[in-house]
Amino acid sequence: MAVCARLCGVGPSRGCRRRQQRRDPAETAAADSEPDTDLEEERIEAGAAELCSEWSGRSSSPSPPPRCSLLELPPELLVEIFASLPGTDLPSLAQVCTKFCRILHNDTIWRRRCREEYGVCENLRKLEITGVSCRDVYAKRINPRVKSGRFMKILPDYEHMEYRDVYTCLLHRYRHILGLWQPDIGPYGGLLNVVVDGLFIIGWMYLPPHDPHVDDPMRFKPLFRIHLMERKSATVECMYGHRGPHNGHIQIVKKDEFSTKCNQTEHHRMSGGRQEEFRTWLREEWGRTLEDIFHEHMQELILMKFIYTSQYDNCLTYRRIYLPPSHPDDLIRPGLFKGTYGSHGLEIVMLSFHGKHARVTKITGDPNIPAGQQTVEIDLMHRIQLPNVESLCNFNELSRIVLEAQEQVRQEQQRQEDRTEDGESSGPPTEVREPENEGAAPLKEEPVQFVLPVGVSSRNENYPRTCRMCFYGTGLIAGHGFTSPERTPGVFILFDEDRFGFIWLELKSFSLYSRVQATFRNADAPSPQAFEEMLKNIQSLTS
Repeated sequence: MAVCARLCGVGPSRGCRRRQQRRDPAETAAADSEPDTDLEEERIEAGAAELCSEWSGRSSSPSPPPRCSLLELPPELLVEIFASLPGTDLPSLAQVCTKFCRILHNDTIWRRRCREEYGVCENLRKLEITGVSCRDVYAKRINPRVKSGRFMKILPDYEHMEYRDVYTCLLHRYRHILGLWQPDIGPYGGLLNVVVDGLFIIGWMYLPPHDPHVDDPMRFKPLFRIHLMERKSATVECMYGHRGPHNGHIQIVKKDEFSTKCNQTEHHRMSGGRQEEFRTWLREEWGRTLEDIFHEHMQELILMKFIYTSQYDNCLTYRRIYLPPSHPDDLIRPGLFKGTYGSHGLEIVMLSFHGKHARVTKITGDPNIPAGQQTVEIDLMHRIQLPNVESLCNFNELSRIVLEAQEQVRQEQQRQEDRTEDGESSGPPTEVREPENEGAAPLKEEPVQFVLPVGVSSRNENYPRTCRMCFYGTGLIAGHGFTSPERTPGVFILFDEDRFGFIWLELKSFSLYSRVQATFRNADAPSPQAFEEMLKNIQSLTS
């Protein structure tokens, strides 16, 4: 802008003097005759002219108002100004002049950019003063199994490191991998959260709690980390296994996709061989031993998952996922939930709203319904009124109500198809508008008593005994290997803001879902269209 140009002392409003000197007279005249349409600049210039005229009336020797240049400001003020700019703009600013370049070497500027853009709160110079040494921070956050003494040789030299190096060589360089990701582990999927944790970038794998405790908090373990071992060099380390950090590699394949590779897979092996590795994995994954699991089919599923997932050795490809956008009219706040899936244990799903429907998409999966598939769809236009508790205990009564809702949905879809065909044959189709909020339930209602019908199995008997509302829905079932998939009718039960359930009518099974209570940064979709595209992409990978 013209005002900025004059404040910087660069030149008049139509560009700097040097650029105008290179113009020929015709171009200069054309530029000068060009109208200035910036109302803000006109207002400032008018005010300045008024002040100038008043001053000239009082003085016998009028002179133009003095120009103020950024170069004339004291260094302390320039540091404050530069520290408020985005870090990506600072390299260009350093090329303006020698003074700006010298000021931008002030580490206060870069420390503020690290804090405001990436949430880095640690002080490189005062970690010892906080009562927690660098070694203890490293040991507690990264690998609590390894004794602190082993970290002395690989601890970064923070005393001689600058925030400018942290920003440029670590945070800015790897900014594209921050956020939520789904690893490509066949049907099992997963949830990876890449965050800035202190002076590290760490990839945490989120795991559901042990079956069937769906209300317990999530578990997580580190898969890789990135940090500065030297002033200008970022180091990638694999955290998989039980022998501490070791050499790894990260490659950004393309937008919204990256891969990790372990260069020392021998660190993943245990001295007791595969049997010890399986027993350790089983305790971490299920919180029990194989002898404690009496169901033979469940034992087979567990062993199959161990054999399949262990072959990757933390050499994985990740694809970005977004959290669903929310709207004030949504039934409840969308987001990530943990759900019970019979012998497959607990899995992570995503609840999202799409107009008259809601969808539950698997983030982690199993050999029957793999990750990325839409496990449940809720029809928000078809409310189900549950009978009293005595009648609800009868499964046949619940089945009758659900099948009537299914038939009603089928008839409405048939009428909609007939109207579409008639519109195509007789002319352009007419828009069919549903009455606003027809069939939609109010967001707040008095809870009613709820009990599972006799004969419906549940992994968790500690389900809520009251619910707010119920809707007709369909659930996806399939054979092993995602063979013969089909959607079957069921009931979506909303218990409260953080819990819902689904009764699978054909399976006579009940799934309970509980919200993942965690805050995720860099996980919001840039637009509703980007979120819809993400859902299609993760579903197509396992279709």
